[in-house]
Amino acid sequence: MELQLRHRSPVSGLDRRRLGPLQVIAQSVSAVAPSAAMATSPAMAAVTAGATVTWSYVIATGLALLIGRCIAYFTRRMAVAGSLYSLTAKGLGPSAAFACGCAMLVGYGVLGMGMLTGCAIYLGDLLARLGVPRGPSTVAVAALGVLALGALATVCTLRAVRLSAQVILVVEAVSIGLMLVIFAVLLTGIGPHLDLRPFAISSANLGIVGAGVLPALGAFVGFEAAAALGVEARRPFQTIPRAVQWTAGLAGVLFVAATYTQVVGLSRLPGGLAGQGRPVTALATAQHLPWLSLLLDIGIAASFFACTLATGTALTRVLFSMGRDGIAPHQFGATHPRHRTPRVAIMVAIPVTAAVPAVLLLAGMPAGVLLVTLINIAVFGYLVAYLLVCVSAPVFLRRIGELTVGAVLTAAVIAPVLVAVLVAFTMVTWNGPYPYAFGLLVLAALGWFGWLRLRRPATLSGIGVYDETLAADVLGGTDR
Repeated sequence: MELQLRHRSPVSGLDRRRLGPLQVIAQSVSAVAPSAAMATSPAMAAVTAGATVTWSYVIATGLALLIGRCIAYFTRRMAVAGSLYSLTAKGLGPSAAFACGCAMLVGYGVLGMGMLTGCAIYLGDLLARLGVPRGPSTVAVAALGVLALGALATVCTLRAVRLSAQVILVVEAVSIGLMLVIFAVLLTGIGPHLDLRPFAISSANLGIVGAGVLPALGAFVGFEAAAALGVEARRPFQTIPRAVQWTAGLAGVLFVAATYTQVVGLSRLPGGLAGQGRPVTALATAQHLPWLSLLLDIGIAASFFACTLATGTALTRVLFSMGRDGIAPHQFGATHPRHRTPRVAIMVAIPVTAAVPAVLLLAGMPAGVLLVTLINIAVFGYLVAYLLVCVSAPVFLRRIGELTVGAVLTAAVIAPVLVAVLVAFTMVTWNGPYPYAFGLLVLAALGWFGWLRLRRPATLSGIGVYDETLAADVLGGTDR
């Protein structure tokens, strides 16, 4: 039987096989925003985990690696642009894939809004440290800053995937470099001897360690973002799974080191780590190193902007895939003839991610409250998507005749944990605006799904577009 190869990819129009390993890894690393997370996340986790918070990050790292392993079962066999949405379709089918796609739109889109807000906040802090006074127009300036950063992100993402990847790589490298310098200086100031108290644990405090895993795991969201570059990566079956797994491991090392430094360094201050609004700044002040605060603001702002680019890239690839699948407006599946990027998705999605926080700021919502609210809503979307793709992995492997005991065990361990984390997260965020936000998002998704079931049932059943081997790949050349 003669094997027939396609001459045109179902995801044609994207810049196939152009990104090298570093550019792909930078996508996942930047989506985590490790510099910002190193400075802010440990204090939030310490509220529930106390002095044992370092162990919470160790456990969260292990969970992220298990999630990454489930994703790798797909990405070693498929090259997709739709991230976890397209992967879930091949395991649990269209209904679960649609739910995963909606969750990813919430995760990537709302996180992008939060990152633009955070970038504007820390740039404002940097200007204030440099002597620029704050005034009545501060809110308007912050809103304009969000819009300007959104416009810059739109241009970078639209121009070319390689340009966006290069900017992400450089910005995140600088950001992480600055944070490593900051934490090295702070750790040196703590003392020459290794303090092992943060790693002390007993059966009596296992419960609070577990309570800290929820906010700790929230710091990892976005580490799978490289999965959206399966079409554009040069060697996707090798590069994508490595990028996802290595990002989880690298982020875990950075978070554990940052948490340890802050727990030990702030142990003598009232309330310890959990009692500090800006722990790294407090630690720099305690060590009489105020100049570190300037580097901190630069590093965090840069990390937020790199995360904006990374999440914007992933968000627009999910919309592109949905457009090609026919469950979103088909215009989202269009690409720029020269830059080979999903131009319509970019021109719609990224300006919206800038406009929403700008409007909320102008409406009077405090920037810090807005940042935390947006991040929490985004984490809800990510947790739903992670749960679906992990449950989907063994089903997918069984369908293709490659199911292994390891895959079953991995899913059997991580899926119940993610269910527990999702339930705990929902309970923790039940006060305030979150029930309304989650409810509206779920209702919108159900309405969209119901319309598709009534009007486009055949289209819905066929979702899950992915890249396929072409005749040009075998004979030489690349489909462009």
